[in-house]
Amino acid sequence: METKILHIKNMVCDRCITAVRQTLNDFQIPVIAINLGKVTIPDTPFDKQELNEALQQIGFSLVEDKNETLTEQVKALLIEKIHYQTEPDKINYSDYLSHKLAMDYAHISKKFSKTEGLTIEKYIILQKIEKVKELIDYDELNFSEIAYRLHYSSVAHLSKQFKKITGLTLSQYKQSDAAKRQSLDDLSPH
Repeated sequence: METKILHIKNMVCDRCITAVRQTLNDFQIPVIAINLGKVTIPDTPFDKQELNEALQQIGFSLVEDKNETLTEQVKALLIEKIHYQTEPDKINYSDYLSHKLAMDYAHISKKFSKTEGLTIEKYIILQKIEKVKELIDYDELNFSEIAYRLHYSSVAHLSKQFKKITGLTLSQYKQSDAAKRQSLDDLSPH
């Protein structure tokens, strides 16, 4: 059976996968495999514009441009690694992306920066800061454990980066009542 891969923008969590799967079911398009940002389906005809409109109604969209497809793949891999990995492991993100995408990191980085308007490194920092906010909100780990889990060399390093991005210290954020977390698919430089 011939298959086709659809790249879908803004898939950042398991609920996104469920929503996209339901939309495809509504269109009677069988799903062979589904992951963040990527769906494998049988190569059968369907109305791509109609599907895209239905996806847009729930916050997603089909990605057709090669650079945008690569950028969405990078984002999905990084979100999965930063937000959904349960055990900390020492990771070199450039090696990880090169391996997963079977491309030279310089090429990946150039295309990502051009499409997204920020570097992969900045995107990783923004994702890690959102994960820090989430972990602080859960109140299950102390700052040292959070720093270790997200591969910061020290709490001081984490604190400095957190303050630079949010304008708050870790303690100020923890004591604040206002929700300051951002949607993972909408992170951009401040």
